Amino acid sequence: MQFYLIAGEPSGDALGAALMAGLKQVMPKAQFHGVGGPLMQAQGLRSQFPMDELSVMGIAEVLPKYRALKRRIAECADAVIALKPDALITIDSPDFCLRVAKQVKAASDIKTIHYVAPSVWAWRAGRATKMARVIDHVLALLPFEPPLMQAAGMGCDFVGHPVVNDPVASPAEIAAFREQHALKDTPLLLVLPGSRRGEVARLAPIFGQTLGHLCKAQPDLKVVVPAASAVAGQVRAFVADWPIKPIIIDGDPAQKRAAFGAADVALAASGTVSLELAAASTPMVVAYDMNWFSRLLISRMLKIDTVTLVNLVSETRVVPEFLGAQCDPEQIAKGIITVLASPDDQQVAMDLTMQRLGRGSEAPGLRAAKAVIKAVTAG
Repeated sequence: MQFYLIAGEPSGDALGAALMAGLKQVMPKAQFHGVGGPLMQAQGLRSQFPMDELSVMGIAEVLPKYRALKRRIAECADAVIALKPDALITIDSPDFCLRVAKQVKAASDIKTIHYVAPSVWAWRAGRATKMARVIDHVLALLPFEPPLMQAAGMGCDFVGHPVVNDPVASPAEIAAFREQHALKDTPLLLVLPGSRRGEVARLAPIFGQTLGHLCKAQPDLKVVVPAASAVAGQVRAFVADWPIKPIIIDGDPAQKRAAFGAADVALAASGTVSLELAAASTPMVVAYDMNWFSRLLISRMLKIDTVTLVNLVSETRVVPEFLGAQCDPEQIAKGIITVLASPDDQQVAMDLTMQRLGRGSEAPGLRAAKAVIKAVTAG
């Protein structure tokens, strides 16, 4: 079988590489074409052009590259139509990928499979119906997504979330981290202000003020901040005047894992990081804010009463959230103190989340591969 895959972001590259490894395991003679990053290329993909060209977000970033992106969409669609693969597999990045799928569907009957379901359970439910016009089958990361995709007219398989396969720090690595940074038995707060510049600019000052309140209640508190490579310089600038001088970890995956494992509690921006924390059994508080217009718009469109994936997957509400107008330093600090006082209250929900996301089952990449083959051979 031949497959044409498209990934536009590092997270999609990781999903694509795991899927390719799974397909090769089930079907050793599988052939791959398309666009991907270094992980997919290591699995045998010769990328049609650099994936980095697609890694743009936001109107301000996209507009200057609109013509180039439009040309790349046409190039990908033309390549798929000429190749006639058994399936076009698009991975996340819907703004680019679904436009390619639309052109492919307009000119052929090639099977189209999209990896990562849109979050219609949270907002903009109409996205699924729109996607069903150009996508035949969806590979979902969350267990409650298949019925929503099927109701819109697409096939869908839950294939597990990649976080269940991510390595976690061993007790020895955690002990070594604490010794390296002279933490002893000191309470340790993990602070995660986001991985995008806009998030860091909004949240880092609020998180810094939160530490000011925590200092009074927990004077021996230590802080560690893993900084994503893209925002490491920005994070260092913002934390320079925090009332507690943090340990900053810049781009070292092993140190980041150890920090997650060593922390007694985490203060995190909203996002998939809550699943990383659950995988490490680190109790958390989630806080997030945006500009007033976006806050107003999103609040009117949201269909859920929690945005934290641990709460959603476990069907609990044990992770405290401070969102929008409630993203207030004093309130956040009180939430952190409460979690520090009862750190085990979230453990059952975190364990259940990992179980429901596929921990202990087949690797998500292999499950995704089997779902792809089933979708293709089903006709």
